[in-house]
Amino acid sequence: MEEDVRVSVAIIGSGNIGTDLMFKVMKRSKHLAMGAMVGIDPASDGLARAKRLGVPISSEGVDGLVKLPNFKNIRIAFDATSAGAHARHNQVLQQHGVQVIDLTPAAIGPYVIPVVNLHQHLDSPNINMVTCGGQATIPIVYAVSRKTRVHYAEIVASIASKSGGAGTRANIDEFTETTSSAIVKLGGAAQGKAIIVLNPAEPPMIMRDTVYCLAEEGADEGAIRKSVHDMVTQVATYVPGYRLKQEVQFEKILAERPLNIPGLGLRHGLKVSIYLEVEGAGHYLPAYAGNLDIMTSAALAAAEQLAVNRPALAASAR
Repeated sequence: MEEDVRVSVAIIGSGNIGTDLMFKVMKRSKHLAMGAMVGIDPASDGLARAKRLGVPISSEGVDGLVKLPNFKNIRIAFDATSAGAHARHNQVLQQHGVQVIDLTPAAIGPYVIPVVNLHQHLDSPNINMVTCGGQATIPIVYAVSRKTRVHYAEIVASIASKSGGAGTRANIDEFTETTSSAIVKLGGAAQGKAIIVLNPAEPPMIMRDTVYCLAEEGADEGAIRKSVHDMVTQVATYVPGYRLKQEVQFEKILAERPLNIPGLGLRHGLKVSIYLEVEGAGHYLPAYAGNLDIMTSAALAAAEQLAVNRPALAASAR
């Protein structure tokens, strides 16, 4: 019988995202095992839960992680802190040869969306998971751009205020900048814009995402629709609560009534509108926290693929 060898992983950041990710590793992973959970708040709920579950913990951040007796076995580290803190975390971890998966908008490593370009970066020592809004919407922009030229893509990510923790709120500027950049680099749009809305509604609403694309005039609507549906199905393999809210919408923007796109000027063509929602799996926070779920699910999917495709990671776990 083949030996079950799992790659030992650490999570840096014991807030909402880090804690949700810990539960996903423990409940859903086929190739990973929790090696450590670290944070900087000794009273955090994430550290308390990890301790109860028998996961080694430290409240001294990355320095505490390095001091743990089992640190030598850690092969992958998820950083679920902030863009500002990530640079030092990455520096320390790279010195020890630890693969880094960055859940902050720091973007030291290449942007990665599992269904779009993970296969291109399996050897990168640091990969960046963009943002929750990016993970939800960039696959859709890519689905449109693989069928037609996209002049402009704009995404609006609306999340429940209750699901936006300290890290999310501290990274609002980085969210818009990182997501906008990734819309172009990964999504394939000539120009991109990202907006995030923290909705205080009670009861809390689940994550909703809107994607607007201005595509080439005469683009094949049927081909675009099918491409979007296929992509939604692909993303849902690792984010079960990911779905279309309604059918893909099309509107012809005529040459005599063009849109003025900042940085590009007047453009006409086919406007494509896609409406999504992301329901959380409820591993840590309730179902409305789809923004947490898609980010941690994408990070887990990336780590699983790294563990399978990088034999050295599995070998070091023996």
